[in-house]
Amino acid sequence: MKRLNIILDIIIVAFVGAFIGHGIYTVRDFKTHPELYVVQSAPWYTSILLYGAFTIIVLLICVMIKVINNHKF
Repeated sequence: MKRLNIILDIIIVAFVGAFIGHGIYTVRDFKTHPELYVVQSAPWYTSILLYGAFTIIVLLICVMIKVINNHKF
């Protein structure tokens, strides 16, 4: 039980860290090379939104597993 909680905590921190890192990289890249993003049909922040949605899904799954695992029947 405790091992599963530790693994889930690591997954949560890793996904949040990857999301923050990707967001910072994308914003800096946009500010450095805005002309590259002009040719895209989608806004420059679309990848940040996609990463955010995926991160939220993973976080919800991990939190649900933690709640179910810690619930006393």
